[in-house]
Amino acid sequence: MSAQPKPTEAEAASPEDFVREETVGRVRRLTLCDTRRRNLLTTEMMAALDAALERAADDDAVRCVVIAGEGPAFSAGHDLKAMTAHYDDEDGGRGYFERLFDQCSALMYGIARNPRPVIAEVRTVAAAAGCQLVAACDMAVAAEEARFGTTGVTFGLFCSTPMVPLSRVVDRKAALEMLMTGDLIDAEHALRIGLVNRVVPEERLTEETMALADKVAEKSPLVLQMGKEAYYTQIEKGLRDAYAHCSTVMVDNLMTSDGHEGLTAFVGKRDPEWQGR
Repeated sequence: MSAQPKPTEAEAASPEDFVREETVGRVRRLTLCDTRRRNLLTTEMMAALDAALERAADDDAVRCVVIAGEGPAFSAGHDLKAMTAHYDDEDGGRGYFERLFDQCSALMYGIARNPRPVIAEVRTVAAAAGCQLVAACDMAVAAEEARFGTTGVTFGLFCSTPMVPLSRVVDRKAALEMLMTGDLIDAEHALRIGLVNRVVPEERLTEETMALADKVAEKSPLVLQMGKEAYYTQIEKGLRDAYAHCSTVMVDNLMTSDGHEGLTAFVGKRDPEWQGR
């Protein structure tokens, strides 16, 4: 009998080796935990994170999602060594590169389309595609020691896909400076340009992130879903079309049970009881 080939490290790994899932109240915490490889966004890591986000979206008990990173980096981006190895492919790596960036783009787009609000919790360094992941999240909380950068240009790879969410959350000149210099910026700089919402001491990072997540989770999950979808839809439209779209969403919102409940609870000076419909 011939010996079976030994599985590769990636094949032997399970999704839990990349993303750890924990539910705290109404918040689903997803922690990137491939610490030995600085939470690189490998195909395995992206598949595990995408699947975890889908599970959160399908769980009615989950109202908000937090993506955190364990170890020396929130995420150091893509695996450049693995990418370089594919230059030896028959097609020079084109097929692999296309699959890799299609997968990455689908993951980031999926965060915008996920019905749950998604918050990044950044303790350390978020570089290249790791910075893209932060920018793709709906909100972000950073420790004072956190650093952010679209570093690809330094080694000859312009961060074109990270540019997509980055250019939508910070102003043009700030985005282009990050993209063209590849410099890491500190958390206070990231706050000033709008890449993160809050900067807090490292020892309070999870506490502050969860406080924000819990505040969001108090709201109607249906209304949050409608609002998030409307936000990402209108931001791509011209001003007139954006108003037309959001006017329709407002009316649809008012016609839901939760819309009716929220207004009557406010008028009646009582806490609302959300039904999710």
